[in-house]
Amino acid sequence: MYAEINCDELLVTLARQYEEDPCQFVTLPKQTVDSSLARFTVAELRNEGYVEEQVRGVVRLTARGYEVLRHEPEHHSH
Repeated sequence: MYAEINCDELLVTLARQYEEDPCQFVTLPKQTVDSSLARFTVAELRNEGYVEEQVRGVVRLTARGYEVLRHEPEHHSH
C-alpha cells in the first residue's frame, strides 16, 4: 500500500471536510501517520498555521489555512 502523503491531496481532503464542518477533525490512515514524509508535511502545515493537530494523525484545516487555500489557483477543485 502506498504510504506516502501528497500535500495537495491532504489539503483538498481537509478543505472538503472544512466546508462540511469546520470543527471536525480528520483522522489520517495509519500508513500515512507512520510515514516520515507525512509527519514532516503535517508539521510544516501546522507550523505555518494552516492545520491544527488534535493528537498525532488527527488534523483539521484552520480558518487561515482554508482562506489561503481558497486563494491559491492550483488548489481549486471546484
